[in-house]
This record gives sequence, structure tokens and C-alpha cells, in this order.
Amino acid sequence: MSVLDIAIAGAGIGGLAVATGLARAGHRVRIFDQFEAPAPVGSGLVVQPVGLEVLRALAAEDSALARGNRITRMLGHEVARGRPVLDVSYDAPGGRFGLAIHRSALFQALFDAALAAGVQIEAGQRVTGFDGRLHVGEASYGPFDLVIDASGAGSVLSPLRSRPLGYGALWATVDWPETDLPRDELRQAYRRADRMLGVLPIGEVVGQSGRKAAVFYSLPSDGMGAWQAKGLDAWRDEAMALWPAFAPFAAQITDPAQMQMARYTHGTLRRPYGDGIAYIGDAAHRASPQLGQGANMALLDAHALVRALEQARGDVALALRWYAQARRWHVRAYQIMSALFTPQYQSDSRVLPNLRDRVLFPASRIPPVPSILTRLVCGDLLPPSGSL
Repeated sequence: MSVLDIAIAGAGIGGLAVATGLARAGHRVRIFDQFEAPAPVGSGLVVQPVGLEVLRALAAEDSALARGNRITRMLGHEVARGRPVLDVSYDAPGGRFGLAIHRSALFQALFDAALAAGVQIEAGQRVTGFDGRLHVGEASYGPFDLVIDASGAGSVLSPLRSRPLGYGALWATVDWPETDLPRDELRQAYRRADRMLGVLPIGEVVGQSGRKAAVFYSLPSDGMGAWQAKGLDAWRDEAMALWPAFAPFAAQITDPAQMQMARYTHGTLRRPYGDGIAYIGDAAHRASPQLGQGANMALLDAHALVRALEQARGDVALALRWYAQARRWHVRAYQIMSALFTPQYQSDSRVLPNLRDRVLFPASRIPPVPSILTRLVCGDLLPPSGSL
């Protein structure tokens, strides 16, 4: 196979993963990232079993496992009566689990793997355009055999125009306190669909000591100002009234700056590539994090693109078509399910929460639905790499 010169925009999860895979395959790879020192942004996430398989292929799994926290169940209840309305266990054959991890820990595992593979990382380089050559600030580079856009939802290269969602969430990272909540479960509480509180035990944060938790609290996408105006004391009182077990987590939020607002959009590129360029991760498709697949989708895109280039033996045009075909149905299926699930848990609807609690959750306990939900969360309800 011929050695390719490849440029990647963005040193996030997808960018580092695809860079590592391509460098390990023998290609010359350069990442351009706008930060002076590439760094993660955000709080906690879950790497599902399909994502862990990609980390294993990149020699990054051991580092991630050492820093993260294994979870075996996702459990949510509505606050009015305390009834469960979400219950999914990782009970698939083989003892599979989700890895709850802070973005800094996952970033470090992938960053180390990229450096070990020989990836060249250009920091402080803001990508501004692509027209056969990659434009970075006032300079331009290339031509490259392939440019990969892994620069996320803020991409200036991707033609994707996504639809803003009505609800987002406040996120924070706190110490794991004295609590009766288990350390191997994602727990959530819902007031209808207009409030969702969550606790995710995530393990370690790079540069800090002790085990941590990511906490989140849903708000309308334009609700940050109202939340700030209400004040922390009023917010903590409301959160604790909704879910008393949330109290030792909320008590650690003493400054509004600890809570970062995440806003979400939904959309998918019909063709995740162009002439000499491929789009992966949020540059190719965006959705609510309700199904916990964001990081996995970026990892799976990266893995599929690496495999497509390998099987096409360096024929870039052919590899891009194969990459798109391989990811098409998996991405579409999860995008559709995300669009269906999200309004049941994050919306102003009064009807959908009742449907969720009185019809859909009871139905979810009837075999074979539990095993289907397990595979949905694990990420392999459909083959992640399709025809590859």
C-alpha cells in the first residue's frame, strides 16, 4: 500500500483516533489544532463497548480503563412518584460494560497513543478553509492526499447545517461524595421532560486526585441567563427537592462558573466526504447525547475510515466511498432513534413523558425488548462498520 500524506483538522477524540490509526498503518499524518496546547473540552461521557474496541485497536484502551470507571447499568426515575422509567443493563454476553470517563482522561489516552504512533501535532494552528490546500491562519499547506475534518460542531470546513434542539444541559465535575448511589451506574431523575438531573461516576480527572462524578441538569437552550439570575441557592434547593440523593453533589457547586452549558443540534451529512476531504464525528453528524453515543460515533467513524483506506490500498476516492457506505446505516439508525428518544426526556411536552412512563417503559420490560435496548446502548444494534 502506498504511503499517504494526510492532514487532520482538530485534535479531539475523532481527530486523535483517526490520526493514530492512520499513522500505525504507515501513513504520514499531521494534525492542526487551534489550541496552543491541545486540550479536551467538556466533562464526562460514556465510551460504549463498540468504542472500547476501537481504543483497543489503537493501543489506548488500557490507559482509558485505568482512568475511567466501569458502569453496568443506566437507571432513571420520575420524581413525582419515584417510579423507574429507564432501566438498561449491560447484560450482553461477554460481560460488557460502559466506560464512564472524563474527557481529559480519554483525551490523554488518545493523545499519548497518537504521539507513540508518530503523529505530528501542530498546535496554535486555526484551520480556516480548504480548496485543495488546507488554509491555516494566514498560511496554506498541501496539497495532501487526504484532508480529514475532525474539528467538531464548530467546523468551518463541513457543509453540515444542523437543527438546534430546544434543550441543553449544564455540566460540572465534582468529587465523588459520601452517598448511597452506586459507583457502577448512571443515575438520572426526571420531572416530566423539562427537568433531568444526572450523576455519572467517571473515575479520575487528569491532574487531580480522587474519584470524580459528572453531574448534569437540563435546561432550555436559551435558559442559561434565567438560571444565573435565579441564583445558586435557589437552584440547589430546587435540585435537592426534586432528587434528595443529588444533594451532596449539588452542594459542591459554589460558583456558577463551575457549570458549563452544553447546547445540542441535530443533523447528518448525506455524503460525509468531498473531493479530497472526509468528515468524521460532529463535523459529519450531530445529535442529542441521550443515547450516550457521541464519542463512540467519532471513534467508529475514525476506525471505518482507517479500514476503508487499508482495504482500498491507498485509492483515496474509492476509500471515501467505502467509508460512507460503511457508516451510512449505523449513523442513520442512531440519528433516527436519538430524534425519537430525546423529546421523551428533554422537551416541554406533557404528553410524551406520560407515554414514556405509562406505555413505553412497561413495554421495555417485556422480552426481547430488554436485550434490544442493551444492544442499542452498547452501540451494535447494527454493524458499526457495515460492509467493511
